[in-house]
Amino acid sequence: MRLKKREIRDKEVLRDLIDGCSVVRIGAADEEGMFIVPVNYGYELLEKEDGTLDWKLYFHSAAQGRKAEAFAKEPVAALELDREGGVIRGDYTCSYSYAYQSIMGTGKIRKLESESEKRYGFEKIMEHLAPEAELKFDENLLKAADVYCIEVISFTGKERKAQ
Repeated sequence: MRLKKREIRDKEVLRDLIDGCSVVRIGAADEEGMFIVPVNYGYELLEKEDGTLDWKLYFHSAAQGRKAEAFAKEPVAALELDREGGVIRGDYTCSYSYAYQSIMGTGKIRKLESESEKRYGFEKIMEHLAPEAELKFDENLLKAADVYCIEVISFTGKERKAQ
């Protein structure tokens, strides 16, 4: 990171950012080239003994298509999420900017195979997106659904505060 003063190091700020966003953008590549796909997600964020964060993202997807094929072929992907903070006004055109918080990183995507793993992934998604919703699973749809876990390898938080 070029501007170290913008790095988010506080674990609670990072946790609040992850919790406050509803979309993660996943960057992947295939024979056609690079692409980005936005998905809703659930997550698990635990602090390891060494003080670092262990972060897993869960999302579901169609079983066929470009995304599914790319993930099966190359499981390492980029990820990005952000929260807008508004325009920072300046005295002249080039002094305008934008306040934000963001996380960028890389992770390894794994398709969840067992029914218990899929159920857990859906529980995490619902816990994040609609915690008040009752969890009811249609067993046929659960079997047909593709649910993925991104085990985050590395990530960096960044922010530009409004002045």
